[in-house]
Amino acid sequence: MTTSSTRPGSGRPDRRIAGLVGIAAVTTLAVVGIVVATRPGAATPDTIANGQPVPAIAGTALDGSQIDLAAYRGRPVVINFWGPSCPPCVTELPLLATKAKAHAADGIAILGVLTDDPVDGAQAFATAHEASWPTVVDPGGALKKAYHVLGRPQSFFVDRAGILRSIAIGPLNDADFEARFAAIAGGS
Repeated sequence: MTTSSTRPGSGRPDRRIAGLVGIAAVTTLAVVGIVVATRPGAATPDTIANGQPVPAIAGTALDGSQIDLAAYRGRPVVINFWGPSCPPCVTELPLLATKAKAHAADGIAILGVLTDDPVDGAQAFATAHEASWPTVVDPGGALKKAYHVLGRPQSFFVDRAGILRSIAIGPLNDADFEARFAAIAGGS
């Protein structure tokens, strides 16, 4: 009688360990890559990062006027990617309207970017929800791509010098807005 094992999987622990080590290595590299890519000052020509200038925005607003983000230099700016078919965007609009009024003396500028929704009806929708700030139309999603928008709503808090200070993914609440706004409102 032999003493060798004929159980299924015998001799496989080495393969399982090697597989787990491989998965751990790939996971570690992915985490390091994310940390490096998202640290302040890590922007490359095709990314956007805190502490770096934001990409240009120029285009046609819902009301037909021409908008250029450069015209807002010297003011704290909240760039909000939204659309009427986005329920969290609808929920967030009253907060933004309230903050636009509350921080008018601070020079706040809110700039909407209509993305992933048709233009038809968007102006009436914005007016009905007291979104009095301009909204640039993003045909083809070029601005969405430039800003690496992950979902709607997504807001970018830009200081008076045009430098990105924070990104909020999802609807903002009062405390979160105030904390983020304080970081861009300082200075003149």
